[in-house]
Amino acid sequence: MTLLDVRGLTVRTGDGRTLVDDLSFTVAAGERLGLIGESGSGKSLTTLAVLGLLPDGMTATGSVELAGTQIIGAPEKRLTAVRGRDAAVVFQEPLTALDPLMRVGRQIAEPLGRRTGLKGKDLRRAVAHALAQVRLPDPERIIRAFPHEISGGQRQRVALAMALACEPKLLIADEPTTALDVSVQAEMLELIDTLVREREMAVLFVSHDLAVVAKVTDRALVLKDGRAVEEGPVHTLVGAPREEYTKALVASARQLESALDLRSAR
Repeated sequence: MTLLDVRGLTVRTGDGRTLVDDLSFTVAAGERLGLIGESGSGKSLTTLAVLGLLPDGMTATGSVELAGTQIIGAPEKRLTAVRGRDAAVVFQEPLTALDPLMRVGRQIAEPLGRRTGLKGKDLRRAVAHALAQVRLPDPERIIRAFPHEISGGQRQRVALAMALACEPKLLIADEPTTALDVSVQAEMLELIDTLVREREMAVLFVSHDLAVVAKVTDRALVLKDGRAVEEGPVHTLVGAPREEYTKALVASARQLESALDLRSAR
């Protein structure tokens, strides 16, 4: 069953520049799709369009249907219902999603309480369980902490816990490991892969790194300048890319992996 159906998506700025150009793809329930491309390729704008979160001054045309809801042109009340229930997002920098003046526990409890109706001790137990699910030690300490009082890796796990707590059908992960140390990146990728498999959840995973996408997705779509360049099973793209741009991404990923292997061997 198709969960996300994007047809002819075009994103333009107020002065008429086209940043995403006639893009089409689907994500089936339980499928894991990677969006790959360099900075400026339109990856993140595509995910924002899927969630109805494009910045002011940008417009989207075409069709984006998520779990039966047409996103483009939908009123904000309907979009708010879709976010969290049908789709949730983890961004590259978790501080953009976390309120610096609110304790972590409350930031998870508020949306979780609205979605589930839980209150009091039951809600607190559910929050602690959500943090334990993302392998955060001492969830009670994290619940009481402010975002600046925990590490970057812990903040990203909190953001993941927030995204998964309401059990969305689609997880959108927009460069979720780029800001982390290499060792923490590997742990985070393994955690995301394990949790989405356990929940049989669909994933739209955004990255500039083909090697990262290959670890957590089944199929990949390569973007350049807002347009689709190549699409197929991710291991086919890695092993036998057709387009020159994809070949360059593969070569870059292999060079990076070699450099990281050398660094870890020292």
